[in-house]
Amino acid sequence: MKSWIFKLPFLALCVLFIYWKSVEFMSKEDWSTTYQRILSSSRAFLEVEDWTGNDIAEEEAVPACSMRHTIKKDDSLRKDFNFLVPVLQWRDTFTQPEWQKLHNSASPYGWKDQTYDEIGKTLSLLWHPSNSRLFMRNTTDECVRCAVVGNGGILKGSGQGKAINSHNYVFRVNGAITKGFEDDVGTKTSFYGFTTNTLKNSLASYYADGFIMVPRDPGIQYIFIPAGTRDYVMLAAAIQDKPVPSGYDMGDRPSQYFGDSPQVTQFKMLHPHFIKYVTERFLNSSLLKAYPDIYMPSTGALMLLTALHTCDQVSAYGFITDNYGEFSDHYFDKEKKGLVFYANHDMQMEGLLWKLLHSRKVMWLYQRQNPNTNSKNSTGKQERRK
Repeated sequence: MKSWIFKLPFLALCVLFIYWKSVEFMSKEDWSTTYQRILSSSRAFLEVEDWTGNDIAEEEAVPACSMRHTIKKDDSLRKDFNFLVPVLQWRDTFTQPEWQKLHNSASPYGWKDQTYDEIGKTLSLLWHPSNSRLFMRNTTDECVRCAVVGNGGILKGSGQGKAINSHNYVFRVNGAITKGFEDDVGTKTSFYGFTTNTLKNSLASYYADGFIMVPRDPGIQYIFIPAGTRDYVMLAAAIQDKPVPSGYDMGDRPSQYFGDSPQVTQFKMLHPHFIKYVTERFLNSSLLKAYPDIYMPSTGALMLLTALHTCDQVSAYGFITDNYGEFSDHYFDKEKKGLVFYANHDMQMEGLLWKLLHSRKVMWLYQRQNPNTNSKNSTGKQERRK
């Protein structure tokens, strides 16, 4: 009996893999309907609540080019997207009512097992108004175009570097290697998104591939994903430019990651309300019930959804597509490595979401066929952003 217990996670992943292969052959109507059915059947796990806490809040005015106009014209999308949910947390979002809402919810959806003083002291360090937003528009009618760059092997040989650099802002995540891959992934980095765990794991896992430090481009902004206590502790140490005083990362010097004397304006942190909202509305996988202690949307998914809730036009590069099997796991892999699915993220569901939003013209997903592979599973198309 005991041996079966250890096999269950593996069996679950096998079932998910078979499911994913089946949706590759679905029509647009089929996979769109399937995604909505999966999402609605699992919604009950997270409690529905008012994330805004403000009945009179109004959405910001956006230019005519914004995909928000497309969303408002689509009945199903309009029900899922809520642009009043706070994307970032900072000093002014930490209030007693917020504490009451979040202190019983586990990370990354709240502050369970953390004290009022610990959270308050960390967020008090995010005192600058720029900590509350990703960017400011130069004019009210400025069309802000964002590229979110994942690390998928589909980018190897893609020649998308110039297109990526042409965006106003570029988001990168985890092992964001650009040196030696400039033609395919570009050189520009505006935002680097991570959890403390993914940051340190990426440096350890991809060092030999060239990821020797996180991006440190002039003006770069670091987006912390609060997956646990260590993210709040690391953020506080980074802002104060001091060694991490306690916990799992005790003794770490944040300067080795973010450079010497970083400015407070360089740091952002996603709001637990936002992570809970996007999980419930878009990526409420059955894995959340099976593995509640480890499942959450992937780093790339959270950055892409962040961009979709702040930018006017969003392009996604290096994310999972139908024919992911034709490409290596990462664009910087020296030898082809297959993409492996784990229970902490539902990559299949994320892929369905990107495909759905691409088809509804909410975002643009880079897709192409590997010229070195003849795959029946391929879309057979290579699209480029104009």
